[in-house]
Amino acid sequence: MVIKLRGAVMLCTVWVASARLCEAQSLSPRAYIIVPVHSNAVTLTYSLNVGDVVFNGLPVTDSNGRIGSEIASYFHTFDCFGRSANVTLLLPYAVGHFRGDVNGVHQELYRSGLGAAAARVSVNLFGARAMNLEEYSRWKQKTLLGASLTVESPTGQYDGARLINIGEHRWAFKPELGYSRRWGHWMLDAYGAAWFYTANDDFFSRAPGSTGPNRQTQEPMGAVELHLSYDIKPRLWVSADGNYWYGGKTSLNGVESPTTLQANSRLGATAAIPITKNQSLKFSYSRGTYVTFGGNFQNVSAAWQYSWLGRPN
Repeated sequence: MVIKLRGAVMLCTVWVASARLCEAQSLSPRAYIIVPVHSNAVTLTYSLNVGDVVFNGLPVTDSNGRIGSEIASYFHTFDCFGRSANVTLLLPYAVGHFRGDVNGVHQELYRSGLGAAAARVSVNLFGARAMNLEEYSRWKQKTLLGASLTVESPTGQYDGARLINIGEHRWAFKPELGYSRRWGHWMLDAYGAAWFYTANDDFFSRAPGSTGPNRQTQEPMGAVELHLSYDIKPRLWVSADGNYWYGGKTSLNGVESPTTLQANSRLGATAAIPITKNQSLKFSYSRGTYVTFGGNFQNVSAAWQYSWLGRPN
């Protein structure tokens, strides 16, 4: 029983490190691009992560995982004291399978359900005032500086009587600064961010035989992201993407787990393809290049987007 519980705890930790939908692992080219005010977009994304799981010295072998995620999002731009700004709302659904041998005992994990709803607000600080369609048609991007705040809510599927959940029963916040520079058909994007987490005060607290509430905490995690993209023609572009994130050690009731420190990076590529005036597709691929803890996954994603100005056309 002790071995099974220990194995479940390890798999739970890797679920937290690997299955997060909107965190440091993401690769998001052109996240600070400018569009006219009152622009809207609905996006449906499917993302698949498949690969090995790295446990950094823990007694786990032959471990691997598969996570499928569907994400629905809504994007809207507005005027924020004369600056271009936008808000994005996201709702994910995840299905995950993990397996591995813990101290020679085979363990498997399956979970499915809603993930944490999230919102991102972004505002341009330099390079782009709020513009209507006519003004935007005359504007040419050079250097942009922007800032954003992403908030992840404790709304994912969670049960304090279960050790392993999709949701994490806590808030998470990511302030970020973004830089974008265009030279003709080329665009360079660079972002720097940090994730901050509140505590989960109901971590496996309502299980049979539990002696009281358990408090799980996680240290902040920093992340940097870099993209170089090329416009083939309007709305048709490709990019090379990379990132690195560091931190995020977890503690349970004040006892730190140093093996959960993440120092990982990914490289990938993205392509955006218009199909009609209002619709486009986006495809991306990435893989881990340096992984100390968590999922050493290959990721493939596909997204369909419908966009409009003002009311739907």
